[in-house]
Amino acid sequence: MSNAELNNEKLYQTTMFMARKMLLDGIISKEEYHRIDTIFTEKYRPTLGTLFADISLTLEA
Repeated sequence: MSNAELNNEKLYQTTMFMARKMLLDGIISKEEYHRIDTIFTEKYRPTLGTLFADISLTLEA
């Protein structure tokens, strides 16, 4: 994995962590969460992030 790919992965994971928190706190809906995921998947093109996209690693959403 190149430095650019690693950086994109970190940016995607950080962004989606915040989006998951917002979803769990009721700030955004599931539909909005999925739109955010789509936008940032296209923007960052994460290598590993897409493997975990629909898996809740902490709390149930």
